[in-house]
Amino acid sequence: MAVQSGVYRGVSAEERAAERRARLLKATLAVWADPAVSTTMTNVCGRAGLSERYFYESFANLDAALTAVLDEVATEIETTTHQAAEDAGTEPAARAVASVSAFVQLLVDDPRKGRVAIVEAAAMPALRPRRTELMRHFAHRTAEAAGELDLAPRSGAEDELAGLLFIGGVAELVTAWLDGAVDATPDELVAIAARSFLGLYR
Repeated sequence: MAVQSGVYRGVSAEERAAERRARLLKATLAVWADPAVSTTMTNVCGRAGLSERYFYESFANLDAALTAVLDEVATEIETTTHQAAEDAGTEPAARAVASVSAFVQLLVDDPRKGRVAIVEAAAMPALRPRRTELMRHFAHRTAEAAGELDLAPRSGAEDELAGLLFIGGVAELVTAWLDGAVDATPDELVAIAARSFLGLYR
């Protein structure tokens, strides 16, 4: 649907459309992460306080909105963990702990993000391919981070395999933690994940 042109109360049509999209993304996250609510376009629109007309202004369908939420969470994870590592200096262990700490803190602050990105997306056939792409992207970034730290250089294939093993293991650990199957503190999660990273690349 085309966005109507013109300025209304000092706000352009593009700005209004962006604000509506942001509301829909926020509502999609809330509905998707709530086990008591069905993940439907109707419920998303209801939570956002917008009509379906405005939903289609931003997204082709519900899967597109869910994918946008997944991508938004992934971007936040990547940006937050990278910045934390950069702020920690050059020592490998300190960078590993800082990066994983930032990731775990993000989940502590808003467990919904971990649940939809790691748990719920894996259960949805339409989103599973995108989740797989993102997991492999993070595995590649893990291998790159290890290379930047000169941690026991191996062949490119071995580095990528180690990255997949690390990211997959962390995803399973977080899934169990979010489900209450693992009784651990955030600090314990950080410690074991950081040791895992260092062990794989040393």
